[in-house]
Amino acid sequence: MKIVFATHNPNKLKEVAALLPNIDLLSLTDIGCTEEIPETADTLEGNAQIKANHVTEKYGYPCFADDTGLLVTALNGEPGVYSARYAGEDGNAEKNMDLLLTNLKGKSDRSAYFKTIICLNLNNQQHLFEGVCDGEILKERQGLEGFGYDPIFKPKGFDSSFAEMSLAAKGKISHRGLAVQKLIEFLQKI
Repeated sequence: MKIVFATHNPNKLKEVAALLPNIDLLSLTDIGCTEEIPETADTLEGNAQIKANHVTEKYGYPCFADDTGLLVTALNGEPGVYSARYAGEDGNAEKNMDLLLTNLKGKSDRSAYFKTIICLNLNNQQHLFEGVCDGEILKERQGLEGFGYDPIFKPKGFDSSFAEMSLAAKGKISHRGLAVQKLIEFLQKI
């Protein structure tokens, strides 16, 4: 089965493809989708739906799209739906982490969680899957793997950041991994 994962991010594609070994996973680049798909919703669910709908309507492929946010308790859920653009529109991970660490200075509550919503358009139906990973924001970067906020996020019950974990280990416990697992279970029933 060929399904488009609505992303240009090779790191996300690699991470998800490792979890979907029996699916021929295509990226936006693979189908020739070069336009920017605007993420204009104020919820993760809304942004995932916008992206999946764009691909299905314009390119005719079954598609799933995700949107992920990092929600920090002491910052009233920031950066949330704006996680990728927290420090500005360029989406620079280093600047995003710097701003988050600056905004958390002097705060004792460093609890946070990642939330991923996957929207699947398949056979003229839409399905949503959610994954959540609780943890905390570290005071400094740890590790070189992963992407985004991985170097400063330590999942609950672990001594290392996401950036210190292998792709396989992260995939078993991460927000995206949990949402993808729900997607896999759904696809296996079809």
